[in-house]
Amino acid sequence: MLYLAGLILVLVILGLAITKAPNRNIQRAAAVVPAGHVGVQDFFGSVSDRYLQPGVRVVNPMVDVHKMSVRTQELMETARVPSSEGLIVSLDVSLLFNLNPEKAPDVYRTLGPGYAEVFVIPQLRSYVRGATASFEAKALYTSGREMIAEEILRELAQVFEERGISNATILLRNIDLPRVVSDAIEQKLKAEQESEQMRFVLERERQEAERKRIEAQGISDFQRIVAQGIDERLLRWKGIEATENLATSQNAKVVIVGGQDGLPLILNTGQ
Repeated sequence: MLYLAGLILVLVILGLAITKAPNRNIQRAAAVVPAGHVGVQDFFGSVSDRYLQPGVRVVNPMVDVHKMSVRTQELMETARVPSSEGLIVSLDVSLLFNLNPEKAPDVYRTLGPGYAEVFVIPQLRSYVRGATASFEAKALYTSGREMIAEEILRELAQVFEERGISNATILLRNIDLPRVVSDAIEQKLKAEQESEQMRFVLERERQEAERKRIEAQGISDFQRIVAQGIDERLLRWKGIEATENLATSQNAKVVIVGGQDGLPLILNTGQ
């Protein structure tokens, strides 16, 4: 704690001294590197390989310190690119990337502070055109978008890493096809969906027909089993039971019994 308090006190005193110092060189002896940045030291054209971390840093008063962002940056690009059929497609692309802090001095030395305009954007444009040229317009319009993004990123990643650009990500925001092509694709997709729906309906009807066939077969088997179990003795017994119930019924006034089996005349079809 004492060490930390002493360090803070020293920094405060140093800051006040720099503010009050009339000498420009004394003020330049301390550099403030903002959060999310690194400092690149340029001594009359000689760029140091050691970069400065964020914070207050003591430097050579003769050194120019250039702050370079290492935060995630987004570049948006709209390009008219060809498909494999030769159609021209309007493509909106976003590139997310970071500057590799360890390679910041080399990027400053070889590309300069405007490395995004000098290197990143031209490379993105070039590889976007090369990637879409191997895909049909339909792929650009449907699920092939992810494949296109992966293709662009695969080509760019190696080039970017070599030049100090890391964590690259490609996002395809929007794709505009020629009106005639987009209408044709939509009609084809609609026809495919209708065909798929019809296959579903036919399959459902087939299953329903199969269900009815199984049901009919069950009824037929039931009737066959019942028919096999009915014989003359069972019918005679049922007739006797019916006669007994008829005789004991309160609604019955006259019971006519006839026939050689003692069954009611109306039931005895043999007479």
